[in-house]
Amino acid sequence: MVEETLQPGASVAVIARQHGVNANQVFYWRKLYREGRLDAAPELVPVQITEVVNGEPAPAKLYRGVIVVELGRARIRVEGSVDAESLRIILERVGR
Repeated sequence: MVEETLQPGASVAVIARQHGVNANQVFYWRKLYREGRLDAAPELVPVQITEVVNGEPAPAKLYRGVIVVELGRARIRVEGSVDAESLRIILERVGR
């Protein structure tokens, strides 16, 4: 990505946006690159592809903690483990 921005006529902002990266981050990477402190060698991450044994969806991920939603004078406090679907329903009801 840094090398793309060094091409004649290249726009750092446009290239950063194309890659979903903040332009300030790309400017920092360019600085490191010019100083020779940016390792441009790609690192490969091991990936293992497995076959899905059954068609059942994975269990919902639970998040522990406290969620406080305030809307006007209404206040909703959700504690403990909350799955994404439950939170979606709560927020949907509050938004009405």
